[in-house]
Amino acid sequence: MNIRCLAIDDEPLALQQIVAYIRKVPFLELAAQCQSALEAREFLENDTVDAIFCDINMPDLGGMDFVKSLVSPPLVVFTTAYSEYAVEGFKVNAVDYLLKPFGMQDFLRAANRLKERMLSNVSQMEDTSDTIFLKSDYRIVKVSISDIRYVEGMSEYLKVWIEGEQKPIITLLSMKKMEERLPDFFMRIHRSYIVNLNRIQEVSKNRIIMDAQTWLPIGDLYKEAFQRYLEMKYIGK
Repeated sequence: MNIRCLAIDDEPLALQQIVAYIRKVPFLELAAQCQSALEAREFLENDTVDAIFCDINMPDLGGMDFVKSLVSPPLVVFTTAYSEYAVEGFKVNAVDYLLKPFGMQDFLRAANRLKERMLSNVSQMEDTSDTIFLKSDYRIVKVSISDIRYVEGMSEYLKVWIEGEQKPIITLLSMKKMEERLPDFFMRIHRSYIVNLNRIQEVSKNRIIMDAQTWLPIGDLYKEAFQRYLEMKYIGK
């Protein structure tokens, strides 16, 4: 398991040190390095990370306020030269706190704590059979599987359409991975669509009608399997 990390520090030498330490730990992967919280925020608008190594004392926007501003922050390890911030750091559920100057041994301790927290989070996700967690932007969103209406593939991303929501959740995931995770009341009906069979309103020729505005095509490769499903459920002459 690789942990994607974002390193943030306004001091170039301190940033270089964190980057060097990240690259020395086999299970850490450097996603990016930023010299301000504003730069980090811009990065997170277009990418996701599992963890942040973040300096607290930075101009314009401090590390603590930056993390508090995130809707669903990744795991956080704070770094600073001022020990009085330790207690406040743990109030925002930081995984660890590194007091500058710190060495490789201290950094490795923090990295191992990140790994333990990640494994714990993954275990909790797997134990919840009626929900899944999807990464969207820099958030991790909990989704009730039964509320998923259908999944739409678009290149390397998926649009996950949820009952009652106007906009889909967009996540970096393959159709194959999603298909493997969803239970048997979901069916692949097209190269680009997986549908919740319980949410179908009508079937018309080679199209599935989810509602008045949503018509999904049935692909040639999937017609036979879908027809078998209809025959099992069909009542009539």
